[in-house]
Amino acid sequence: MPTCIPAGRRTAGAVLAAALLVPLAACSSGGGKAGASGSPSTTKLTVLAAASLTDVFRTAGAAYERSHPGTKLTFSFAGSQELVAQVSQGAPADVLVTADTTSMDKVRAETSTPTVVAKNRLVIATAEGNPHKVDELKDLADPGLKVVLAAPEVPAGKYSRQILDAQGITVRPVSEEPSVRAVLSKVELGEADAGLVYRTDAESAKDEVDAVEIPDAQNAVAQYPAATLKDSENAGAATAFVAWLSSPEGQKFLQDAGFQKP
Repeated sequence: MPTCIPAGRRTAGAVLAAALLVPLAACSSGGGKAGASGSPSTTKLTVLAAASLTDVFRTAGAAYERSHPGTKLTFSFAGSQELVAQVSQGAPADVLVTADTTSMDKVRAETSTPTVVAKNRLVIATAEGNPHKVDELKDLADPGLKVVLAAPEVPAGKYSRQILDAQGITVRPVSEEPSVRAVLSKVELGEADAGLVYRTDAESAKDEVDAVEIPDAQNAVAQYPAATLKDSENAGAATAFVAWLSSPEGQKFLQDAGFQKP
C-alpha cells in the first residue's frame, strides 16, 4: 500500500521546496546574460553601411567581435539612399553609416546624433594599365570613352557630378549605377572604360583597376557619419560600436584601408 503523508507535512514540504527554488531561479535568470547552458548570450547588431565600406567593415567587424566576444555583427551594404529608405520603412537595425551627411540628415528623427568617422575622395578608375590613357577629369568627356557613374541620388554620383560641373565637363555615362561598388564592378568587368569611384574602392581592386588621382582643388570630400538607430533593441551595444569606430583601433582599420581622418 502507498504510504500516506499527513497534510501538515505535505504543506511544510511544499514550502521548503519553494524556498529552495527561489535562489536557484535567481542564479539562472542573469538578466538575459546567460543561456540554459550557463554560457554568455550573444548580442546581435545589424549595421547598415554604405557600399564603399564593404571591405574595411568586414575586416574591422571581425576584429571587433574578437575583442567583444558577446557581440555578433551583421552588415548590410548598399548605396546610402537605399539604406535610408530601409530605415524610413522601419527595417530592424541598430547602426547606420552613410557616405554623406545629406543622406543621414534625411533620417535624423530615427537616429542618435551622428558622428563623422571617416572621409574619402574620388579617383578615376580605369582598366588595368589604363589602356585609354585617361589622365584627368576632362578626358572623361571623350565621346568614344565608355564612362559609368553612380546615379545622382547615390552619394558617389552626387560628388561625381559636383566635381564635373565645377570644371565645366559634360560626361554622358553609358550607365548610372545604384552604388559606387556597382561602378567599380563595371570597370573591373570591362563593361566600362572608366568610372568615378572612391579612392578606397580602387584600392580594394588594385589588381584589376588603375586609379587616376584627381587634384584636391578639383575633388570633393566625402564624409561618413555613423549613428545608432533609436529603435535599436541593443542601444548600449550599438553605441559602443559607433564609439569604437572613432577609437584609435577603429580608426587604424579605416585609415589602413585608405580612408582619411574624420
